[in-house]
Formats: sequence, C-alpha cells, structure tokens
Amino acid sequence: MGAGREVSISLDGVRDKNVMQLKKLNTALFPVRYNDKYYADALASGDFTKLAYYSDICVGAIACRLEKKEGGAVRVYIMTLGVLAPYRGLGIGTKLLNHVLDLCSKQNISEIYLHVQTNNEDAINFYKKFGFEITDTIQNYYTNITPPDCYVLTKYITQTKK
Repeated sequence: MGAGREVSISLDGVRDKNVMQLKKLNTALFPVRYNDKYYADALASGDFTKLAYYSDICVGAIACRLEKKEGGAVRVYIMTLGVLAPYRGLGIGTKLLNHVLDLCSKQNISEIYLHVQTNNEDAINFYKKFGFEITDTIQNYYTNITPPDCYVLTKYITQTKK
C-alpha cells in the first residue's frame, strides 16, 4: 500500500439480486454447504447480513439469523462471518462484526452468539477481542469435518440508556 492511498471498505445489504455473491463467498470460505433455509434466514435478517467490498471487490460477508426467545426477546445468531484469505488483517471482519454489534445496541438486542469449530483458534481469538466468551461445547455438532465439535461463543450486550 502506497503512503496516503486510502482504500475504501464498504458494506452492502444482501438482496435477491446479489445473494449469489454470498453463495460464492461461502463456497470459497467454508467446508460446509449451506441450504436454502440459510439463505432465506440471511435475507430475512435485513441489515444483520452484509457483504463487504474492498475497492469494489466482494471479499467478505456476515450472515445472521434473528431468533425469538421465550418472552419475545430477540437474539442474534451469527451463521457465518468470513473474509477471503488475501484480504484478512485489513479490518474487514472487524467492520462486519462491529456493524452487527452496533445494530444489536440500537435495537436493544442483548444476546449474540455463534458456533466455532474447536480447532479454529483464529476465529476464537477474533471473537474474544470483541468480548465473546465460550459458554458451551457441543460434541459432534458438525458432520463430515474434523474435529466435529464446536464451541458456543456468546456476547451479552449491556444496553446503554439514552
């Protein structure tokens, strides 16, 4: 990067017309194939699912599902968050996650969680930087990948009174 050269990272919503971008990214990023329900949940989450562009190239995404808890409260499940390898370390994943955390605060959503494969230390350390904690371990969560176990990482968001 040349000195003073500003590269823009922008986020864009996922809609019917660009959901293929999300499908292509997921194929490149993850060892799992996602079904139609995943994409329906991602589209239904509205602003909680975003594509990230680096100089107009689609390089990452976060896809969430909104879940209703007993009593009517909503919690957010991060289905996927990924950035293509050459673009990691540039703040793109941070921008995606901060976008969702900000939305949670604005919408008074106090819980956000995800599953991470137990050997994915990079992801575990990434989420811990944002205040996520390992709250559970699920044996044999994944099929067809090793190890099959996952951690549940959860962040409880304390609401700031306006």
